[in-house]
Amino acid sequence: MSKKIQKRDAEVSKQLIITHAIELFSQKGYASASMDELAERCGLNKAMVFYYFKNKKGLYEAVMRKVLVEIQQTIVEENKRHSTPKEELEGFIRTYAKFACEHPYLPSLLLKELSDSGAVVPEMLFASMRQLFALFSDILKRGEEEGCFNDAVPMILYFMVLGTLNLMITTKPLRIKASQMEDIKVDTCASCDIEEIADYVVEKIFSMLTATGKGDSI
Repeated sequence: MSKKIQKRDAEVSKQLIITHAIELFSQKGYASASMDELAERCGLNKAMVFYYFKNKKGLYEAVMRKVLVEIQQTIVEENKRHSTPKEELEGFIRTYAKFACEHPYLPSLLLKELSDSGAVVPEMLFASMRQLFALFSDILKRGEEEGCFNDAVPMILYFMVLGTLNLMITTKPLRIKASQMEDIKVDTCASCDIEEIADYVVEKIFSMLTATGKGDSI
């Protein structure tokens, strides 16, 4: 077998492992994910998995890095289409919402990793998340400089946006179930699609960023 074919086969195998690992980790979290089960899903033996990834932690780092780089690149490409901080901020929110909805492993993985039961590789995770946060923060900074936004606290707004979108996506089955219970009389937003949720988040964030005084309501 030529080196070119070997390299191609190796890349195919690595991508296969990462693809199934994303699904497995998002479903079961780091601690409960079994490398035996992963190997079975991939149709490979466990030794082959560890041949490409030194250990479980190394594989998990590769998974988280791929997930975060992919969403970051998607947002960067989207924001090339916009020319103002307001358009870029809305593009960030809507692009993240759409991506997370189409790739439900993203919010699931992030919430698991940021919970008390997660934090398996915090240094790597926050290093990768910092790049996404930097995009968000830069939009707010330029918005303040141009007079579009005021009183922006990037980290708080960042977690408000991502936290809301992540939770709304991961809790959808629960919210649908709750809406079917006779003793639940509140609106669980069970029928809300991701565009409606993004609309609401955009509206509220812009309301906060353009408020002119402490008496302004959100």
